[in-house]
Amino acid sequence: MADYDYDLFVIGAGSGGVRASRMSASHGARVGIAEERFLGGTCVNVGCIPKKLFSYGSHYPHAAKEASAYGWDFPEPKLTWSRLIENKDREIERLNGIYRTILANNNVTLYEARATLIDAHTLDVGGEKITADKILVATGGKPQVWDTPGFEHAIVSDAAFYLEDRPDRVLVVGGGYIAVEFAGIFNGYGAETTLVYRGDKILRGFDDDVRVHLAAEMEKKGINIVWNTIIDRIDKVDGGLDVTMSNGEVHQYDQVLYAIGRVPNTGNMGLEEAGVTLNDSGAIVVDDYFQTSVDNIYALGDIIDRYQLTPVAIGEAMKLASNLFKGTREKMDYADIPTAVFSDPPIGTVGLTEEDARDRYGDVEIYRSTFRGLKDTLTGSSEQTLMKLIVDKASDRVLGCHMVGPDAGEITQGLGIALKCGATKAQFDATVGIHPTAAEEFVTMREPVPDP
Repeated sequence: MADYDYDLFVIGAGSGGVRASRMSASHGARVGIAEERFLGGTCVNVGCIPKKLFSYGSHYPHAAKEASAYGWDFPEPKLTWSRLIENKDREIERLNGIYRTILANNNVTLYEARATLIDAHTLDVGGEKITADKILVATGGKPQVWDTPGFEHAIVSDAAFYLEDRPDRVLVVGGGYIAVEFAGIFNGYGAETTLVYRGDKILRGFDDDVRVHLAAEMEKKGINIVWNTIIDRIDKVDGGLDVTMSNGEVHQYDQVLYAIGRVPNTGNMGLEEAGVTLNDSGAIVVDDYFQTSVDNIYALGDIIDRYQLTPVAIGEAMKLASNLFKGTREKMDYADIPTAVFSDPPIGTVGLTEEDARDRYGDVEIYRSTFRGLKDTLTGSSEQTLMKLIVDKASDRVLGCHMVGPDAGEITQGLGIALKCGATKAQFDATVGIHPTAAEEFVTMREPVPDP
């Protein structure tokens, strides 16, 4: 390894790349890392963190309105959008600095430049030739673009965090978690919001009860959902953007946001030239130990398109660093990964959907409850919380937990631990609930719903 400049060189300083770098360095490796855009990757800059901050902010007008039921009167809320953007930018800059400090404190050499592969051991990093014994590609993903005529007048999710003004009329295109999150955010901030989706149910891959329930709650909050429809063209006109839909309707909006998924960021990096195999979607193909088709080149995180979640990339990075420089042989465990969607209302989910559980286990029991939260008994809100448990009838093990409602993500984290421990329905039932909370419903559902 002494013949190379580095024992490990990482392309991409997102959550996975930074964790792999610093852990490898802590195990004694000489590590370099290159980042051409911003430290912290998608999550810190144009993903999880700013999205959650925007989500928090979008709930304040609703909370101010509800407060009157509890005796509080506030002036009519007034939005200063520029202050939101400034405060968000300041927080992101602070986090960028933390990542920079982490790398420096762990003796990882940072190159703020684009890195591409010349061959299996050689990189071009901002015009400088650098060699490494092992190379890790962790450049994440990017928003998918489309060939709709007039697409250049629309934006993708990255740009939504930098809008100078809040648009009054917003069209969100897509039905995945990014689309429903931004629809909730813009609606909460007071924009007239429409979501257009090519299918008849949002959130493909989620439990069907969750998909149906969330759509109904979004519509109750004033989001207009147009089903089974795509965009034919976008025309810039005086006053806004005229959008022609496949159903023949033409509507005008101030902003069109495409959120139709993300794709691996593998273009023009020299991967194919170095012999790295990609799949049809452009993701890097790796084995259980994140090794590519080239034995000294590795990849992890969104770029391998397994689970596009920050904690997963961090977990993968921990395994890889240990395997490469501590001599372990560990695999990432992808079972029962809890996740949240910060829609309005939010989703928390862990384990199998009902459909997957029936396919895999056959005979399952379903426990489902919908109810109005205690807070809303005074506010008069009709919002309904959904909770659902999926249980293997043979073993009594809980296979899946799903929730739509306030604090769903916070509640589901604890349920994730229970599922990881193999908890049974009987153990859920034996757990004393915390009263009065919504979460207690997960341990008080006693009667399964009838089989379909």
